Amino acid sequence: MSHTDHPLRIALLSYRSKPHCGGQGVYVRHLSRELAALGHRVTVFSGQPYPVLDPGVTLEKLPSLDLYNDTDPFKAPPIAQWRDWIDALEVGTMWTAGFPEPLTFSLRALRELRRRRAEFDVVHDNQTLGYGLLSLRNSGFPLVTTIHHPITVDRRIELAQAEGWQRLSKRRWYSFVGMQGRVARRLRPILVPSHSSADDIVREFGTPRSAIDVVPLGVDTRFFHPHAGIERIPGRIVCVASADSPLKGVAPLLRAAAKLATERDVSLKIVSRPKPGGPTDRLVDELSLRDRVTFVSGMDDAELGRLLAEAQVAAVPSFYEGFSLPAVEAMACGTPLVASRAGALPEVVGEDGAAGRLVPPGDPEKLAAAIGTLLDTPAERARMGAVAWQRVQERFTWRAVAEATARRYTEAIDRLHSRSVGYTARL
Repeated sequence: MSHTDHPLRIALLSYRSKPHCGGQGVYVRHLSRELAALGHRVTVFSGQPYPVLDPGVTLEKLPSLDLYNDTDPFKAPPIAQWRDWIDALEVGTMWTAGFPEPLTFSLRALRELRRRRAEFDVVHDNQTLGYGLLSLRNSGFPLVTTIHHPITVDRRIELAQAEGWQRLSKRRWYSFVGMQGRVARRLRPILVPSHSSADDIVREFGTPRSAIDVVPLGVDTRFFHPHAGIERIPGRIVCVASADSPLKGVAPLLRAAAKLATERDVSLKIVSRPKPGGPTDRLVDELSLRDRVTFVSGMDDAELGRLLAEAQVAAVPSFYEGFSLPAVEAMACGTPLVASRAGALPEVVGEDGAAGRLVPPGDPEKLAAAIGTLLDTPAERARMGAVAWQRVQERFTWRAVAEATARRYTEAIDRLHSRSVGYTARL
């Protein structure tokens, strides 16, 4: 009997699941909700920050020491509060400037799931890629892995912008990427959100292309859709991005906004919380943009949908994206989009420019010109917004993502079952 004939018991692993920014937490929430709606039983195992989950999905907390929390980062608890050797490994790695969470979460997940082997049909890892996953697979679990994009790209961009001792520090911080590549080369199937990301994973991690399956991400159209009752605010630009990450291109966007501010009345809202006194915060003051730029954070999906729907233009100025949920969310709201021609963005937006304008990454002049042109042409904004909404409906829904992902679970279970039967028959 095929495993499609009954609901699956799914363990969905995510080493950190920030609810509203960073694609991992968003992915976990929406995928788990739609899998549950299809009748499957979904249990999410996560470290801090924990995800926001919908009714019908169970959260099992696998707490780290939360050494990178926003309020008091890099502070280890007293040694008397360490629970086991995994905690000691986590603290020791932090003390030597590394990032331990992918490895330590995978070890905690291995310990927990081995104990509960009879409770789950399949394990789905959301880009942890720690060594514990190899042992989990060897314990007889059917395993499916999602890689949004290889973190080697983040590392390369941050190293290029680092200076002096920072380069050594960044290299140590990103040392976990070597582990992720070694694990990725030994896993299959690997689900990726775009063909661009698939190419990058083959190139960066050396993963066989035959192990990779493209399953685009989705958008929750309950909240992200054209809002007929909301008036667009003249001159309003919106960007959803991690403000202090060089990868996300917020600095070029701020420079573009400064140029636009010399020509017209514009305002920029960035959904992020930059570090006070950090590089983004300082750049706002250097460009005299304090009265034109607003940072907002902690929004739920309904609030974010309204924010996108009231802007005249959305910007995704990233140097790289493995997919870009912010781009799809803006498109779903019918908000004209200006995005970088980088990573998967051309694939998401469409190369023909009908659903969004594409500009070279890191070029404030061309970014400002594209935004300015859209601000000046209401008819083009209306046309582009309508095309973008249609593209989302045709390509990017979470129900379709869940259905495709569940098929991969079934294939992984059947493949493992076939190997077991074949091995038994040879005995």
